[in-house]
Amino acid sequence: MVTLPYPLVDLDLAAPLDRHRATVLPEWIDWNGHMNVGFYVVAFDKATDTLCTQLGVGWEYTREKVGMTFVLEAHVTYDREVREGDPLRITTQVLDYDTKRVHYFHTMHHGSDGWVAATNELILMNIDYETRRSAPWPPETYRRLELMAAAHATLPRPDKAGRTIAIKRR
Repeated sequence: MVTLPYPLVDLDLAAPLDRHRATVLPEWIDWNGHMNVGFYVVAFDKATDTLCTQLGVGWEYTREKVGMTFVLEAHVTYDREVREGDPLRITTQVLDYDTKRVHYFHTMHHGSDGWVAATNELILMNIDYETRRSAPWPPETYRRLELMAAAHATLPRPDKAGRTIAIKRR
């Protein structure tokens, strides 16, 4: 059984998880005067780090050579532009999970005005550090996933979850 050789943060069962904050940095701005598409993904990736820390599989998990996490798939929607200096608040909802994966949904809000700027839907997989192959979550991580998923089960499924990309014809 894999144990985690480092202290874990107290599990936050808020629905949705609402812990990640950021600010749009000057280097994230493109020639259109708003945040470049790639930096939306960077901001969402930092929110994934926040989720992983909650689950006990954050930076220490890899640093201590216990395991790693890899994103298998990601979908981003861009709803409204954000500009340099704008505060960001990213919430996270667990949609589903199994013994090796978690399916979750980030929503990027303007940090002070509250409107939705973007969304990011992902599937993350647990990886064995030595083999770099998929592996079951550590027991404590799985327990935390169960609790978080149960807390998030009361939330409505995001409208943009499960979308496909296509040009809609009339």
